[in-house]
Amino acid sequence: MISVTELRNGSKVEMDGGLWECLEYSHLKMGRGGAKVVTKFKNMETNAIVERTFNASEKLKDIFIDYRKMQYLFNDGELYTFMDSETYEQPHLTKEQIGDGTEYLKENMEVTVDYYQGRPLKVTLPNIVELTITQTDPGIKGDTVSGGSKPAVLETGANVNVPLFIDPGETIRVDTRTGEYLGRA
Repeated sequence: MISVTELRNGSKVEMDGGLWECLEYSHLKMGRGGAKVVTKFKNMETNAIVERTFNASEKLKDIFIDYRKMQYLFNDGELYTFMDSETYEQPHLTKEQIGDGTEYLKENMEVTVDYYQGRPLKVTLPNIVELTITQTDPGIKGDTVSGGSKPAVLETGANVNVPLFIDPGETIRVDTRTGEYLGRA
């Protein structure tokens, strides 16, 4: 059991029959009343987000998550197939389990898969990936870094805004958490 005062961003707990990850928390001390903890949780299975307020004395069930390094193999249209580097086990995950990261998945990419009681829950991509631009307007002489931006399509199908001087065929670095262009690779 874990006290609600020990919650931090990324803490994983079991409550209301589901598995939840803490996204935000804050401690409130009322004048004469007891302290309260205001939290925002994300359901690890359905991606639903809820806000909850707890008394400081309440406890939640802490869960153990097994983090496994895996390699992304392929997508058959509905399911994404990964391979455990140690056991060669090949779990299949849905787009909902991966989330928005599907647009940055590239074959043979190393990812982390969260397991709870032997079943895969969630995929965590590297924070920064290097991808090649397949389609964008060509750069024009005189376009500078401080200029505007233009849309570009990456090899995985993701759309990213890039500076005007970037040409098709170039490899760029992209932040998978925000989808922002970080620079040339």
